[in-house]
Amino acid sequence: MSSLLPVAAVGGRLATGLRDVTSDIAALDGAGFWVVVLPYDGAPVCARFADVRPLRGRPARGWLGPRPDAWTTTLDRAAFEDGVRTIRDAIAAGDVYQVNLTRRLSAPLPADADVLALGTALAGGNPAPHAAVVRLPDQGVHLASASPERFLRRNGRVVESQPIKGTAALADGFLAKDRAENVMIVDLVRNDLGRVCEWGSVEVPDLCAVESHPGLVHLVSTVRGVLRPDVGWGELLAATFPPGSVTGAPKLAAMDMIRRLEPVERGPYCGAIGWVDADAQTADLNVAIRTFWFADGSLHLGTGGGITWDSDPRGEWEETELKARRLLSVASASLVAS
Repeated sequence: MSSLLPVAAVGGRLATGLRDVTSDIAALDGAGFWVVVLPYDGAPVCARFADVRPLRGRPARGWLGPRPDAWTTTLDRAAFEDGVRTIRDAIAAGDVYQVNLTRRLSAPLPADADVLALGTALAGGNPAPHAAVVRLPDQGVHLASASPERFLRRNGRVVESQPIKGTAALADGFLAKDRAENVMIVDLVRNDLGRVCEWGSVEVPDLCAVESHPGLVHLVSTVRGVLRPDVGWGELLAATFPPGSVTGAPKLAAMDMIRRLEPVERGPYCGAIGWVDADAQTADLNVAIRTFWFADGSLHLGTGGGITWDSDPRGEWEETELKARRLLSVASASLVAS
């Protein structure tokens, strides 16, 4: 993989000609076009590219994935369902209202694997509105995201988040728990944005809208506000990251439970991936769910869901299976690029 050049496909654009890389978020308030990777666990990676053009065509090489039976999980069914029960006990005790519980799926990394080829396979087999592919070999960053969820979109001082909470196979399959889950996270996101936005500017123009995605449907809400003039990227991300939809509420208490219940760090999963045009003061970052990454000789994928008092352990496990099923079928297949 070391012979591969840095490249990113984000927001319908192809970025090449890497200029510099930094972990300093303040650089995003400067100049240039930046590709941004914010791991849930780990240091930020902000990569400035010189050449940015519309994304067209497909890479010459196809993706050859691991065998379908090669995937393992950090939490098996029994352990995951026990985690759901533990969270429900914490909710009953008044410690939390909701916690996002996840597990990591892993398989041996195929020889000569190229994350750009995997990203192309995902674009064909699991298209997503906030897809992103980032390949920075010297920084060890190899990510292919088929995220359906927007973390932050920025246009000047206007900032918007669109948390997803509530998943079903069909639109008539949502439970009361799904709407309650969504509303709780919308309240959390409103509070997060309220820390850095003009007083009275935070609004919710859409609540629990139904969106269709490959193989499932989601409830999606929109929270919008106007940033105060003194707020830069450092302050914005300090107030809002990690995304509330992949932590829970209250955020700090939920994150503490996540650390205790999940046996491995999340890494880039549940962080954010996207772009920042510092010159135009525009940006779009996804929530890094439905995201594959290369690490330690393995291909990884995270899957999980929000746990509330109404959660059924068996149902929550099945939701993680539903979210991963189509992605695994794409990643485990051999696709030949045209």
